[in-house]
Amino acid sequence: MLDLNSTTFTRPSAFILMGIPGLEDSHIWISIPFCSMYVIALLGNTLTLFIIRTETVLHEPMFYFLSMLAITDLILSTSTLPKMLGIFWFSYHAINFHACLTQMFFIHAFSAVESGLLVAMALDRYVAICNPLRHSSILTNYVVLHIGLVALLRGLVLMTPHPFLVGRWSYCRTNVVPHTYCEHMAVVKLACADITINSLYSLAVIMFIVGTDVTCISLSYVQISRTVFTLPSKEARMKTLSTCGSHVCVILTFYIPALFSFLTHRFSRHIPLHTHILLANMYLLVPPMLNPIIYGVRTKQIRE
Repeated sequence: MLDLNSTTFTRPSAFILMGIPGLEDSHIWISIPFCSMYVIALLGNTLTLFIIRTETVLHEPMFYFLSMLAITDLILSTSTLPKMLGIFWFSYHAINFHACLTQMFFIHAFSAVESGLLVAMALDRYVAICNPLRHSSILTNYVVLHIGLVALLRGLVLMTPHPFLVGRWSYCRTNVVPHTYCEHMAVVKLACADITINSLYSLAVIMFIVGTDVTCISLSYVQISRTVFTLPSKEARMKTLSTCGSHVCVILTFYIPALFSFLTHRFSRHIPLHTHILLANMYLLVPPMLNPIIYGVRTKQIRE
């Protein structure tokens, strides 16, 4: 790998992604589970989209939201994994400056979109379980489409400033990014400028999205749990709680590593870098793999 640490840059033509610092000798082994998760995510989400598209019985709100989630997962995983595997397999560490900004935008924007869609799916489950007779009248195709558009536009609008702010700075020390992808703060920290505006804006957006979405999801599942415990059949209660429990597990695998990654960059210097980066990869790899299994295979209509 080129030694570019001592070179002076104003705007580098490329960044150098290190991969996972400290675990370079294990890159080839780490790539095996990462590649497996990517293949499962590709096959699972593509198959889910195909089934929902071809089976008219699945043309209802829950499966429309699942389709949106599958598309988002495909974008998220494809934004990161091919380049990551290039680093692990071929030591292809360089990434063009503008390609890095593009990757940064897609990762953060569609992470926000995914968070919004998880709220939408929790809302759908709340209406289906707590107000089953009004489900079709509340969640019409028109409402579902607009919820999806709001989730998409919110992610795109809130995350658009990130690449523009990053593109303003000069990079006079190094262009080596200690990460497997162009994570916003990992790149911004290389700038020779006061990056307070980036850090504060990024933190505000994260707190707004996560705070709002986690609160909405939590309230939905609290109401669902209260309704479930009023069901007369123990079998029905256990079945519903099992499904909700699976959904909550998927939601936690998305939010916990994401929050850990975002906050570690700002508030902690005691976490080993390789631990931080491995967990930062989890919220981009694990949910796209699990979503078609938990929301798809475990759903009776899709399984049939």
